[in-house]
Amino acid sequence: MNEAFERLLQRAEQLIDRIESVLPKPLSEPDWSAAVAWRYRKRSSGHGVLEPVRHLAVMGLKDLKEIDGQKEKIQRNTQQFVDGKPANNVLLTGARGTGKSSLIKACLNEYAPQGLRLIEVDKSDLIDLPDIVEVVSDRPEKFIVYCDDLSFEDGEASYKALKSILDGSVAASTPNVLIYATSNRRHLLPEYMKENLSYTHTDDGEVHPGEAVEEKISLSERFGLWVSFYPFTQEEYVTIVGQWLRSLGVSEAAIVEARPLALVWALERGSRSGRVAYQFARDFAGQQAHV
Repeated sequence: MNEAFERLLQRAEQLIDRIESVLPKPLSEPDWSAAVAWRYRKRSSGHGVLEPVRHLAVMGLKDLKEIDGQKEKIQRNTQQFVDGKPANNVLLTGARGTGKSSLIKACLNEYAPQGLRLIEVDKSDLIDLPDIVEVVSDRPEKFIVYCDDLSFEDGEASYKALKSILDGSVAASTPNVLIYATSNRRHLLPEYMKENLSYTHTDDGEVHPGEAVEEKISLSERFGLWVSFYPFTQEEYVTIVGQWLRSLGVSEAAIVEARPLALVWALERGSRSGRVAYQFARDFAGQQAHV
């Protein structure tokens, strides 16, 4: 009888161990000395982890050209944050490939020696933002929670979670955490012409139609600092191409020769963005290396 009971206990313990292995675990602190940037990832079990980013993009603020106004705003806000002064959550919006993400990476490289750290969170994982903030709240470092290419569709749960964290939760904001987000949409949610038409009251329409539109723009308004980016002119694009070519070791004579080729490259891509300039520079510099 005792042997049968012991076997039953062993099987019960094994079953409990298997169940615990698949249950979500609370987010644990990583080794903060391992890196200055972290990426939040969800395992298949639902367990979230902070993974260190071993290889950061080598990019400084001085490397970013033709966005001086935007750079000054972000740099000032980040400096205030690192110094322990009041600073705002930031929404960077505008044309694709104009330096929104690069500017945040450059700020990290600039201020990491002063204690700045970055945690990259995917849009779908923003619902776990309170857990991430809880883990870093007692740390001496300053943390930027970074979400790239942020936008939402109607009904997404992470939209409500982010809205509450930014401004609206019962809990006080954590002084060592700011949210920096980039987006191609200024208001983050899709807006439709039919919503403007709903301002006219119909038999089956909303009683207060204006509130539906207000709900959509309220998220972006909770970012204290908006920084807008615009498509580059032809001369600005050529300047950025030259800067990237110099950083890749291309001679001045070759840079002059590259100008018309860079313009054709941009025409084929349908964009004169910083990203397109960088891609052309890598292609051209690679060809020069074989000459």
